[in-house]
Amino acid sequence: MNRYPLWKYIVIVAALLIGALYSIPNFFGEAPAVQVSSAKPTIKVDLATESRVENILSNASINSTGIFFENANNVGSIKIRFADTDTQLRARDLLQQKLNNDQNDPSFTVALNLLSNTPDWLNAINALPMPLGLDLRGGVYFLLQVDMKGAVQKKITSLAGDIRGQLRDKNIRHQGIDRGPESVTINFSNRDDADAARSLLLSSEPELDWQIKAVGGGAQLLGEFKPSALKAVQDNAVKQNIITLNKRVNELAVKEPLIQQQGAERIVVQLPGVQDTARAKDIIGRTATLESRLADPITPSISLGEAAPPGMDVFRFGENRYGVFKKSVIFSGESITDASAGFDQNQRPAVNISLDATGGRVMQEVTRENIGKPMGMILFEKGKGEVLTIATIQGEFGSKFQITGQPTTASANDLALLLRAGSLAAPMEIIEERTIGPSLGAENIEKGFKSLLIGFTAIAIFMMAYYLLFGTFSVLALGVNLLLLISVLSMLQATLTLPGIAAMALALGMAIDSNVLINERIREELRNGTAPQTAIALGFDKAWATILDSNVTTLIAGLALLAFGSGPIKGFAIVHCLGILTSMFSAVFFSRGIVNLWYGRNKKVQKLAIGQVWRPKEK
Repeated sequence: MNRYPLWKYIVIVAALLIGALYSIPNFFGEAPAVQVSSAKPTIKVDLATESRVENILSNASINSTGIFFENANNVGSIKIRFADTDTQLRARDLLQQKLNNDQNDPSFTVALNLLSNTPDWLNAINALPMPLGLDLRGGVYFLLQVDMKGAVQKKITSLAGDIRGQLRDKNIRHQGIDRGPESVTINFSNRDDADAARSLLLSSEPELDWQIKAVGGGAQLLGEFKPSALKAVQDNAVKQNIITLNKRVNELAVKEPLIQQQGAERIVVQLPGVQDTARAKDIIGRTATLESRLADPITPSISLGEAAPPGMDVFRFGENRYGVFKKSVIFSGESITDASAGFDQNQRPAVNISLDATGGRVMQEVTRENIGKPMGMILFEKGKGEVLTIATIQGEFGSKFQITGQPTTASANDLALLLRAGSLAAPMEIIEERTIGPSLGAENIEKGFKSLLIGFTAIAIFMMAYYLLFGTFSVLALGVNLLLLISVLSMLQATLTLPGIAAMALALGMAIDSNVLINERIREELRNGTAPQTAIALGFDKAWATILDSNVTTLIAGLALLAFGSGPIKGFAIVHCLGILTSMFSAVFFSRGIVNLWYGRNKKVQKLAIGQVWRPKEK
């Protein structure tokens, strides 16, 4: 009657082993470390860089407890673990100085980090500790300053290109378009052409205020941003950058990030429990935008020290050369809808680009009119342009094309990642960066875990004193519930916060409530004169329906919190829902398994160690 088949005990043992394996990493703690990663798409971190780092530390007599090279998703990084924070800080400062010749334009990102002390064999099976939230462990904090002048200038550049195309379509002759900080000036040889252009642009570009001025024998049409339009451009730049940052943070797989506007020109980014701080800084700090421009057809590139043709822009192209480009932009990063790494027809690394309808139409027009002329792709990072490729236009193409000239597959993947994450509407600069400590303090962290331990101990003492052996079984089931809950959270890599600890305490209370219900049902059967073995079976069976109903209704409430809550509420709901599921396994399935193992083989049980059974007095 009270016997489990072998497969059920196998399930219990497997659950305990898996729970133990994935819970253990949370007890090893973390060690201070320094992480080195690339700060530029053209510079790679590889095994040669690892040897260089080792030599730098060895020459300075700085001892480490381990150096690890990682190459996740074709992105290399080096992590060096140290015994204490003093050594960590010395190593960080030294590597920052030795690896970067120009501190204003660093080639490598050297950041403080924390490395888990979990043994390699546990890491091999992906047994990782739970990341802690900002209120427990802290995380990475960035304060970004949006360049509003850059946002307006970018809009002016886009408008100038659109205006040039509109005037060409209407056959209105002009003598050049000049771009100011917040204005566009169009030069004409006569007043009639200026009037015709003003009539056209009043309807097509209403965000600018158009005025005609007489200049010498000709006229100028001056378009200045209206105050409302200027504010809209700046507001949209911040909003677009927040959307882009969200996409970039998604590439980092960070749990519960906080990205919000602060004031008119700043954005706050908080990444709770992030492990790879250097990678986070690298992806978020990059202000990469792609531009396509026509190169000078006569001199597409010049050597270092050569004078550039007048009226042209020059950008670095390799080590000792510069690309020469026209000022007008064919398309920029806003037009990119997708980017993926691939290979060209000669099996060389390339990046496949897809543009939106507007960008594709402009690209088609430009390539149709400039067949046989050079065109380049320029990647802008931190305000500096670097030429990716200059190629001759062989034929007309539109919204889908390739960027060739990538040295390696890894560099193609890096570029595709940046472009896929989205273009920034305005350049940004990290003006403050810090790894923040627990917002509630170490004392509150200690109190949170201590309260959990005290609660567990108090429940254990009461259950064993009141229900004797069955109380001991309940305490074992409660311990299994906590073990499974921690292991599931670790496997899911869910960020644990103080509300999560509160949800753990609630889960313990609900789990022991199920065992109390089972024990009282067994007592009730014993009071009715039922045989001990039959009382055990009926007690578990009758309690199951009640336990299921109560847990399902509570789970519905938890799912509602999960669906409609945010921040700490969602963190509480995740632990709460998982705790309900693990408690149903431990309080019913595991608990009965122990009882069956203890009493099931003895058919002549005369009495159960379940505490005092109060029978009604006979009348």
